[in-house]
Amino acid sequence: MSKMKTKSGAKKRFKLTASGKVKAGQAGKRHGMIKRTPKQIRNKRGQVTLSPQDAKIVKKYLPNGL
Repeated sequence: MSKMKTKSGAKKRFKLTASGKVKAGQAGKRHGMIKRTPKQIRNKRGQVTLSPQDAKIVKKYLPNGL
């Protein structure tokens, strides 16, 4: 049987932590910042940990744990 390939889109968007959680960038900062409050923009910085339900889906795309 051939090796399982990693989804190339997933490896660019997600990172696995040492404990197995999935980190992803915040959504909602591509455009339209003028209508958002400074607090909203500030809170969208950095990365977030995905919920267990979403993490389960993403882990299928990252069989080698990139």
